[in-house]
Amino acid sequence: MAEYGEWNRKGGTLSDVTAKAEYGVSRDFIVKGIRAGRLEYREGAIWGNPYLRILRGQLEKYITEELGEKYLVKVKGQAELRKIKKEMVDLKKKLSSLQDRKTDLEELSGK
Repeated sequence: MAEYGEWNRKGGTLSDVTAKAEYGVSRDFIVKGIRAGRLEYREGAIWGNPYLRILRGQLEKYITEELGEKYLVKVKGQAELRKIKKEMVDLKKKLSSLQDRKTDLEELSGK
């Protein structure tokens, strides 16, 4: 079962919707794990929409058992790649705006 404080640890839990986005697993897959007793969960609702909150560590272990370690590594790699690409786009936008500001300041100072 869950370790002490695992429910409160930052990044230790995720919703079923986030699990679908990060790991590519369906809500049915998660419910199957809950019914099998392999996943602990808590129910929640945001703006009247219900969701399941599950422990990330247990989900990763369950995915490894059911779908294999290769699948988990592949999906985690894809998620990290998406995150890196997004950060690169954000940094390029910021660099562009800083270069524009630098040009404006140089023109004002007469260089």
